[in-house]
Amino acid sequence: MGLAIAVWAVCVGVVLFLVRLTHSASQQLLPVNTDWIDEFSIQRYAPLLRVLGQDDLHFLLAHPGCSKKMAKRFRIQRCQIFRAYLRQLDSDFKRLCMALKTVMVQSKQDRLDLASALLRNQGTFAARKMMLQFQAVLYRFGVGTVDVRCLLNLSEKTRLELRELVPAGS
Repeated sequence: MGLAIAVWAVCVGVVLFLVRLTHSASQQLLPVNTDWIDEFSIQRYAPLLRVLGQDDLHFLLAHPGCSKKMAKRFRIQRCQIFRAYLRQLDSDFKRLCMALKTVMVQSKQDRLDLASALLRNQGTFAARKMMLQFQAVLYRFGVGTVDVRCLLNLSEKTRLELRELVPAGS
């Protein structure tokens, strides 16, 4: 019985430590003022619009010295670049959402409309991100392209909603 209580206490301690660690990490991700919101730009992700496009690959294939091995390596490298940008976009989107949640919690009025829109946007972002990852795998094997405009537009829409809610000089 004493051992079970000790194990339970250690488990509770570990859980509390992890919650505290997660909480402090999420606080570090939040923009504390409007500077980050204003500096955030979808233009940072402009390379995503063409990194898995066909134009550069066709240009490479048009050269007589290009081999299938080179084209394969090119697609692999482009997929790696795409994944890195997508991870950063995902991180920025989560940061925007966390800031919106913070604004909602601190608001004096209930914002059910904003809460439901935020949940819908998060679900849409996750689903589309998964679809883009699948399309990137297909691209790696020489099939199709990837269009990320849906995620970029959703991120910008979320940034604009946040900017509208956060007073200037906060």
